[in-house]
Amino acid sequence: MAQEDQMISKIPNCDVYFETIQARKKLPSSLQESLTSAFAKIPVSSFPYVPGGKVIEIPADTSIADAVAILSEYNIMSAPVSNPESVSSMDWRERYLGVIDYSAVILWVLENAELAAVALSAGSATAAGVGAGAVGALGALAVGATGPVAVAGLTVAAVGAAVAGGMAADKGIGKDAISAADGLGEDFYKYLLQEEPFKSTTVRSIIKSFRWAPFLPVATDSSMLTVLLLLSKYRLRNVPVIETGKPYIKNFITQSAVIQGLEQCKGRDWFDCIASRPISDLGLPFMSYDEVIAIKSDELILEAFKRMKDNKIGGLPVVEGANRKIVGNVSIRDIRFLLLQPDLFSSFRHLSVMDFMKTIASLSRNSGRETVIPPITCASNATLGNVIELLASKAVHRVYIVEGEDCDVVGVVTLRDVISCFIHEPLNHFDNYLGFAVKEFLSQ
Repeated sequence: MAQEDQMISKIPNCDVYFETIQARKKLPSSLQESLTSAFAKIPVSSFPYVPGGKVIEIPADTSIADAVAILSEYNIMSAPVSNPESVSSMDWRERYLGVIDYSAVILWVLENAELAAVALSAGSATAAGVGAGAVGALGALAVGATGPVAVAGLTVAAVGAAVAGGMAADKGIGKDAISAADGLGEDFYKYLLQEEPFKSTTVRSIIKSFRWAPFLPVATDSSMLTVLLLLSKYRLRNVPVIETGKPYIKNFITQSAVIQGLEQCKGRDWFDCIASRPISDLGLPFMSYDEVIAIKSDELILEAFKRMKDNKIGGLPVVEGANRKIVGNVSIRDIRFLLLQPDLFSSFRHLSVMDFMKTIASLSRNSGRETVIPPITCASNATLGNVIELLASKAVHRVYIVEGEDCDVVGVVTLRDVISCFIHEPLNHFDNYLGFAVKEFLSQ
């Protein structure tokens, strides 16, 4: 029992959020019970398969740069990571190592910026605590050399040895990625992607260190209620589906896919009854005005990604003025522009959020593809149906609630929030029903 309690604790404790949402709902209890009961009877196997019918998997030995390119090519936020060494295994725990997503990439980038700051601040490979490995990689003469080339070389060698040796950043020296950026100058991303060990850093090496949530597959005969609870209350962004007795991921259900499915339920009595209500009747927006996390247009883009990392969120409204007039949106997915085209952002340590948005907008126009999505907003008196339509039609993860002629941000409604509106968690549901996912997870 002690082991079970310890492992269950790895699932985010989101009771406060979910209970607050449930308490705010102004829905007839009979309707809420009927909906929850209905979702409990719908098997996961009935949910539509991913586009193309094939789940995109990323082998564990793929480089970080290539992994980002794959996510961008297929316009997806995440993908399961397969283990090339266990392709013949019939055990899903051996075949899959977890999920790689943009959040993990951001954490990896920012932590390595901190490690680099440590190396630079320390002044030598030995002082940085990385020992002879760094000196060997750099060369004895270079340690005593001076000038920009020597500093850059020292950074690469020292950080390389630090990462390889698992050194933790000394928070007293490199407190965050912002100070790291100031210390590293314009070449950090160049070395991040073009020098060893960064250009060969693989998905395998970061998948466990930067996992935000447990890898919890469900069986095809599990209920959709289980999936909806994992995606809402338990804050998972995706749920892999595995057919019982077979090790392959058969489907990959995301928050976005669920919202797309709900939007297609227009015209059904149960959906229209809920969708016609103003979002305030469903307890939304969940966060108050003061709790909405935003970024100012003149702040550094690196600070925007750091803020996402610190708060474990996927996007920020870009605002101006004391009343927070919304002028843009920065998503966790936008990290791909810095990683795939670092030459366009060589001065990233001075790059403001506004300049970043203008640059990627220009890239979008030149490519002929809509890679930049403007902020999606609605009024505070919007109905839940309005919000679902915006989320589904624009393929976004959040809608910002605005008021006044200047569109001042007063709230945000996320995919997770919307899913939470349609269900509640029956007593002991995860003890009695989740079965496959939790038991398999506990046995790892």
